[in-house]
Amino acid sequence: MPDCRRTGRTLALALALVPAASVAQIAPSEAEVSRYTGLLAAAAAGNAAEIERLLGSGADREARDGNARTPLHVAVYRRQYDAARLLLAKGANANALDRQRYDVVTIAAVADDVPMLRLVLGGGASAKNVTSPYDGTALIAAAHLGHVEVVRTLIAAGAPLDHVNNLGWTALMESIVLGDGGRRHTETLRLLVAAGANVNIADRSGVTPLAHARDRGYREMAEILEKAGARPAAARPARNQPDVVAGLTTQEEES
Repeated sequence: MPDCRRTGRTLALALALVPAASVAQIAPSEAEVSRYTGLLAAAAAGNAAEIERLLGSGADREARDGNARTPLHVAVYRRQYDAARLLLAKGANANALDRQRYDVVTIAAVADDVPMLRLVLGGGASAKNVTSPYDGTALIAAAHLGHVEVVRTLIAAGAPLDHVNNLGWTALMESIVLGDGGRRHTETLRLLVAAGANVNIADRSGVTPLAHARDRGYREMAEILEKAGARPAAARPARNQPDVVAGLTTQEEES
């Protein structure tokens, strides 16, 4: 049986951190954009002709701003599709990380920007990158947020289904412990299970996804897990692992 006091405490702390999660990724501010020059300015404005001209003149397509964002990062953050497409076609690094260790796939995933996500994946970006200060993936971030079409797209692109971040959670686990049990998170869970995600990877306290779903009263999620062979308790309780609660007190979440 899971320790309800512990799982309840974990949930409370996790929910308290969700608003903070939105600032873990740092998009360029308008003040920053106003100071951009060269390729960074052209990418922010979506000026494809200027990007073409600058690259033809030898501009560095991997130029970095103060937060280590490349022109491609900037174009993706600002939903400049033509600029992103051109930068990728001209050889921009599709898997570069900014100072917070975010790539363009995770940025598009968190923004629920499916057209941009498909664009960068088609341009050489990988759905398998380990990103963020939490050693997560774009799939974990999308599952946390319940971005169903993003999750579907990332699964199709070969995102690792069972990657465990440094909070001790998989994408499947995050859809439960950071979800709300509603339609979006339930469909996210359904997609992950259908794709073959392991339904029995417990958290660092040894609490399984099924135990978390039952503890929260997420009946439909619990039924999905049960049909997939989920166990209510871990086969082997986690040992010598720091309690996930300790990590949550000092860390934000993926997105």
